[in-house]
Amino acid sequence: MVALNFKPVHVYGLTETYAPYTVCEPQPGWTELPDVERAQLLGRQGVHNIVAERIRVVDDEMNDVPRDGATMGEVVMRGNNVMKGYFEDPEATATAFRGGWFHSGDIGVVHHDGYIEIRDRKKDIIISGGENISTIEVENTICRHPAVLECAVVSIPDDKWGERPKAYIKLAAGQDATEQDVIDFCRERISRFKAPAAVAFGELPKTSTGKVKKYVLREDNWAGYDRRVN
Repeated sequence: MVALNFKPVHVYGLTETYAPYTVCEPQPGWTELPDVERAQLLGRQGVHNIVAERIRVVDDEMNDVPRDGATMGEVVMRGNNVMKGYFEDPEATATAFRGGWFHSGDIGVVHHDGYIEIRDRKKDIIISGGENISTIEVENTICRHPAVLECAVVSIPDDKWGERPKAYIKLAAGQDATEQDVIDFCRERISRFKAPAAVAFGELPKTSTGKVKKYVLREDNWAGYDRRVN
C-alpha cells in the first residue's frame, strides 16, 4: 500500500466499542525500518483512543500483564465509546463488565512501548499438551507462503495432546501446494509444536461480512464429542 502512495492506519475495536478503540500510531524511526519489520509494528493494535481510558491486557484476577510482548491476557476497555450494555440482557451485560471493565474476548500481549497486539480470540486458543497455540500466529505464518491466498486455523481432537491445529487453506489462482509443503513451511518459521497437524484445501465458509465461520470448521472435526477439550 505504501508503494502505491497510501498511508495505512491500523485501528481496532468491536461493535460494543462503537468501532475504533485503539490506533497504531506510527512512532519516530519506523519509516526507516525494512518493510517486513515496519509491517509487523503497524500490525499491532496500538494505544487507546483519546476519548477512552488506557486499554489494558489483564490476567484472570484483573491484574495487568507485564509489558514483555509475550505474557498473554484478555483485552479489556472502559470509556465514553464503550456501550452501556446488551439490550434487555442484564446477565450478559454483567458477565461482559465483570470487574468494571468491558471484556472483549480477545487475547493479547503488551509490548514495552505500551502498544497492544492481539494474539487470538479467547475461544480460539488451542491448548496442546498444556501449551497455548495462537491460531492467529499460525495463520499469519501460513499466509506468508507464496501459494496461499486465505487461511483459517482451528483445533482438532488429538488422543495424545488433547488438541492440535488444523489449517484450512484457499490457494491463490494458479498456485499449488501440498499438506507437507505447508507443514514444513511452518516448522521452519515457528515452534514445531505450533505447526498444523493436518491441512485441508478449498473454499472457506464465510459470513456476509467476509469473516470466516470458524465454528463451522470446528464442528466438522468435533462432531460426536461432548466437549471441545479432548
